[in-house]
Amino acid sequence: MKIYHSLENFAARTPVVTIGTFDGLHKGHQLILDKLKDLAGKMNGETVVFTFYPHPRVITSPNESSLRLLTTKEEKTKLFEKYGIDHLIIYPFSKEFAAMEYSEFVRKILVEQIGTKCLVIGYDHKFGKDRKGGFEYLQRCGEKYNFSVERMDALAVNDDNISSTKIRAALQAGDIRKANHYFGHEFTLHGTVVGGKQLGRKLGFPTANIEASDKHKIIPGYGVYAVTVEIDDQLHKGMLNIGTRPTFNKNADNRSIEVNIFDFSEDIYGKKITLNFIDKIRDEQKFSGIDALVEQLRRDKEASIEILKHI
Repeated sequence: MKIYHSLENFAARTPVVTIGTFDGLHKGHQLILDKLKDLAGKMNGETVVFTFYPHPRVITSPNESSLRLLTTKEEKTKLFEKYGIDHLIIYPFSKEFAAMEYSEFVRKILVEQIGTKCLVIGYDHKFGKDRKGGFEYLQRCGEKYNFSVERMDALAVNDDNISSTKIRAALQAGDIRKANHYFGHEFTLHGTVVGGKQLGRKLGFPTANIEASDKHKIIPGYGVYAVTVEIDDQLHKGMLNIGTRPTFNKNADNRSIEVNIFDFSEDIYGKKITLNFIDKIRDEQKFSGIDALVEQLRRDKEASIEILKHI
């Protein structure tokens, strides 16, 4: 997959294009990518995804503090590569770009710079200044500039349309199974191992404290989770606690993230780490004392091992 951060040197054969933020790259997005690949195959063309960085709301609503991303730029890039996209354009989103008239975007970018032959959009696609770029308008543009437009229908899972909003709600409620079902892949969290108070070590359950790689990245609800952990291209199993620690304030919503990696004793301070969430074990709770906490941690580990035994 070729990655572009501008269109200066962009070139593709019979480009079949889709546009969007694709936060989460969930099953609804994957249907669009499947359609993109199908059409490119029939047209002997190449697939092109046009997305943006930073997220448009970072620019259009700079004082807003509620933005929570399902996937970071790096996570989305890996997923697009996994799904076999030929060309990924990560276009710089700016105030000037946000103010561009949709007609200008179509002419200058889609037609003149990308050379779009077919455009694939979601059922609710609205884009450009004042979100005027809907399906009917794009059809008229296609007739003018000689490209076709394909629109996808809403995807229903369990009679419920998939949306990034519903996935966020599931994650905030700690419902990892539902979120992962909607994603079509595991929810992941990338971060760096930072220093902690080493309380877990004293209890016999040493933990690595994680600082998320993007301050806007959504952090699941408080509780204990069964996870797999990627460090230096090696996969490990573990259990993870998400709680509250107001002084540890670099993650979204001031949530602390601590992972106990099973059968692991290496020094990983400062290392990059990837957490893959498999299932939730229990809610966060307060214990009467150290002994009760340690006993619960033993049960949590047993539960995690059982959940992860087939991974």
